[in-house]
Amino acid sequence: MADSNFIDYVKIHCKSGAGGPGSAHFYRAKGMPNGGPDGGDGGNGGDVVLVANPQLWTLLHLKYTKHVKAGPGKPGGINRMHGARGEDLILEVPAGTVAKDAETGEVITEVLREGEKYILIPGGKGGLGNDHFKSPTNQAPEYAQPGLPLAEKWIVLELKVLADVGLVGLPNAGKSTLLSSISAAKPAIADYPFTTLTPNLGVVSYRDFQSFVMADIPGIIEGAHQGRGLGLRFLRHIERNPVLLFLVPINADNIKAEYKLLLSELKNHNPELLDKRRILGISKMDLADDESKAKLKKLKMDIPVIPFSSATGQGLTELKDEIWKNL
Repeated sequence: MADSNFIDYVKIHCKSGAGGPGSAHFYRAKGMPNGGPDGGDGGNGGDVVLVANPQLWTLLHLKYTKHVKAGPGKPGGINRMHGARGEDLILEVPAGTVAKDAETGEVITEVLREGEKYILIPGGKGGLGNDHFKSPTNQAPEYAQPGLPLAEKWIVLELKVLADVGLVGLPNAGKSTLLSSISAAKPAIADYPFTTLTPNLGVVSYRDFQSFVMADIPGIIEGAHQGRGLGLRFLRHIERNPVLLFLVPINADNIKAEYKLLLSELKNHNPELLDKRRILGISKMDLADDESKAKLKKLKMDIPVIPFSSATGQGLTELKDEIWKNL
């Protein structure tokens, strides 16, 4: 994913279509100068509809779309002819997109599966023609309903990456290197913080032609839940992952403390993240000295701990086995 092409947040002003007015027409024909009411109903206004498109992986196509509007319903016609319905406005988004009310922050809906649809803002209902209002005491009603007005709202669209496994770690924990070594993904890798600025997805092959999707997401730092670093942009993307793989390098000053820091940031962002299955991967084992190996042997954790090296391949099979078991 090119950094400039990955957009996971847009804000759009959406308007549905107004309903068309009903007709107050009276039937006229040769020899019938005073025919009865025959005004048709107005058409309903178009809806603003959210649709999941499997061909999309970013909200880039909506980046510069600030205002959208569905079509209005057409007026009712003569001979009880119904007005045409307004054209819907379709917002195509990647699966995994959440729609929120921009003013309240309330989640309106989320589309997770291919082709899934949701009406964000319904169009106005068309008005009734005067044919509906005739009665024994009022055989020539000159009244027809106007269509209901359009509705409008600012909508925020947020993309949360869909993957089986999310990588959680401080910058330079080895997340990108791991992804590149066990999948065909080619994320940027360098020895400085925030090499990864956007999520990268890789399909990891497993035994018997099976596979799972792993997401390398920008590194977390202390205070990420408050927006520090890449903050909430990072944390939003791991909410979809059923398994979280925490990465701490073997040369970390304190492996357990670093893991607890990562766990604390997740809890402060969304306590439900702690309900996900967790694995602790000890990366960069090719850099391990005798002292760090001795510390690792004494490490006691309440989750599976798998040491590995992306550079040498040590422990990668065991790591994939543990991930698959949790999936």
